[in-house]
Amino acid sequence: MKSTDSYGSIGRLKRFISVGIVNGDASKRPYMYDEDELEAIRGDHESWAEERLEPVMEAYGERSDRFATVSNLEVDRLYTPADVADLDFETDLGFPGESPFTRGVYPTMHRGRLWTMRQFAGFGTPRETNERFHYLIREGQTGLSTAFDMPTLMGIDSDDRMARGEVGKEGVVVDTLRDMEIIFDGIDLGEVSTSFTINPSAPVIYAMYVALADDQGVPREQIKGTLQNDMFKEFIAQKEWVVPPEPSLKLVTDVVEFAAEETPKFHPISISGYHIREAGSTAIQELAFTLADGFAYVEDALDRGLELEEFAPRLSFFFNCHNSFFEEVGKFRAARRIWARQMKEWYGTTDDECRRLKFHTQTAGQSLTAQQPLNNVTRTTIQALAAVIGGTQSLHTNSYDEAHALPSEKAVRVALRTQQIIAEESGVADIIDPLGGSFAVEALTDKVEAAAMNYLEEIRDKGDGSMRDGVLRGIETGYFQREIQEAAYEYQERVEREEEIVVGVNKYSIEEDTRPEILKIEPETERRQLERLEAVKEDRDEQAVEEALAAIQAAENAGENVIPAMVDAVKVYATMGEIMGVLQEIHGAYREEIGVV
Repeated sequence: MKSTDSYGSIGRLKRFISVGIVNGDASKRPYMYDEDELEAIRGDHESWAEERLEPVMEAYGERSDRFATVSNLEVDRLYTPADVADLDFETDLGFPGESPFTRGVYPTMHRGRLWTMRQFAGFGTPRETNERFHYLIREGQTGLSTAFDMPTLMGIDSDDRMARGEVGKEGVVVDTLRDMEIIFDGIDLGEVSTSFTINPSAPVIYAMYVALADDQGVPREQIKGTLQNDMFKEFIAQKEWVVPPEPSLKLVTDVVEFAAEETPKFHPISISGYHIREAGSTAIQELAFTLADGFAYVEDALDRGLELEEFAPRLSFFFNCHNSFFEEVGKFRAARRIWARQMKEWYGTTDDECRRLKFHTQTAGQSLTAQQPLNNVTRTTIQALAAVIGGTQSLHTNSYDEAHALPSEKAVRVALRTQQIIAEESGVADIIDPLGGSFAVEALTDKVEAAAMNYLEEIRDKGDGSMRDGVLRGIETGYFQREIQEAAYEYQERVEREEEIVVGVNKYSIEEDTRPEILKIEPETERRQLERLEAVKEDRDEQAVEEALAAIQAAENAGENVIPAMVDAVKVYATMGEIMGVLQEIHGAYREEIGVV
C-alpha cells in the first residue's frame, strides 16, 4: 500500500483517498522495482508525454475532460511501474491460496472449481417457487438462492393487516414450516446449497431450515448454505428491521454460535455490501462499511466467548459489482488483503482459515434500466466478468427485466446462460488473477485499499478502539447514511450533467416502447396463502405453540441463545409473526433518529 494523490469530487472521500497508509519502515521493504530503473522509466514517460502525446493532444485532444469510475475515482491516462513503485510481491500480492490472498483464496481458484452459479428465485406461493427451483436445477444452476416477500422479511404473517397487497409480490411468502416444506419439496437438503436473502427474521428462517433438515433425516452437520442475517447493513442502508440495533446484533450472534455447534458447513452471516452500494455508495464506501460490519460481528462473537477458529472460517461476504470494470476488480482484491491483514493485526490470528475472505457477488441492480432493457444483458455480462476475474466464490447475474418486475423465466435463463458462457467459452476462468501485475489494476487496488482503511480507522475511532461500538455509534448518529447520501447525490448530479453516461437514458435514447413482457403475481396468490395459513393454525396443537413461544421469551429475557427454542417452535408450526412478535414485545420497535456526529 502507498500514498495516493487526491482525486474525486466528494470532499470527505477526497481526504480519505489522499491520505495514504504505510505499513512499517518503507526503507526496509523489498520492492519489486529498482529505483534507478524507476527513475529511467519516469524520464522516458516525461519524454513520451512531450514528444508523442502533446502534439496529438494539441491536434485532436481527448474525448472528454474527465475520466473516472462510477465511484468518481479519477483514472490516469497511462500506468507504468512508477505507479506501483513500492509494490512488494510477497506482502502485497503473494500466491493464490496464501496470505494476503490478494490473488485468490484458493490455490487453483476457478481452474479447480467454478464459482457457484446462484440465480435469485422466489415469488408468489411456495409451490410456484418450488417449481422455479426445479427448473433452475434442470438448467444447470449449482446453488439455490431464495428471495422473500416483504411481510416475511419484516417478520409478519400474511393475515396481518400490514401485509395486505404485499403477499408474494417481491419474493416467496413464508408463514410457517409448512411453507418451507413445500418450497423444498423433492429437494434433498443434504445435496443442495441454499442462500437465504433475509435479515430481521433470518433466525426464524434458519430455524425452519434446520427443522426441515431434521424432518428429512439429513444430519445438521451436512446442510450447506448461507443466511444473509446482516442487520448492521439494514440499519445502514436497506432499512428493514424489527427490533433495535443491539438486540438485533444479539440475534445475529445467536445464529453464529448455534451454527458453529450444530451446522458447521452453513454460513451464518453473509456480510453484505451489496445493499450499501445499491443505496448509492461508492465502491470504496461499500468496501469499508462492509468490512467494518464484518469486524464488528467478529468482536461480538469473541465477546460471547467463541474462539475465532469456531466461527470466522464460516463468515462470508456479499459484494455488488458495478460497471467500472477495473475498479471492481481492484475492490475485490483489496477486500481480501484488508481482511487478511487486519484479522491478524487487530485480533491476533495467524490461522489462514480465519483470514480467508470468501464472497458472493451480484451484478448491480441499480445499473439496470427500464429503458431499452435488453441493454442490461451487456451491463450484466461486463459486471459478471469483473466478478469472475476478481475471484468471486459464487455469482448471481441479474435478469434484464428486473427494472420492471420480478424476473421472467426467459430472462432468468439468459442471466444463467451468461454465467455459463463466461465459464465455458470465454477462457477467463482458466488463469488465476489474470490482471495481477497490471500496473493499472495494482494501482487501483492500492488506492481503494488505502481509502477504505482510512474509513475503517475513523469508524474504529468512533468506538474508542472497538469496531462494534464504532458501527453502533455510526448508526446512532446517522454517519453512514450521510456518507452514502452525499455520494448518491453527487452521482445523480453527474448523470444529469451527462458526465456519467447511461446508455439509453441520457444518451442514445429512443421513443420506441421497449418494455418486455413481465412476470405478474396474480391477486389470488394472497387468497391461497391465507387459506393455507388458516388451515395450519386449525390443525396445529395450540398448547404446544404457546409453550414454545413462552420458551423463546424466557430464553431471550435470560440473555440465552434463542435458536434452540426457535427450532422447537417452528416444529409445532408457530408462525413467523408470532415468533418475531415475542422479540418485539421484549425489545420494542425501532425508529430511526438521525442525530449529529
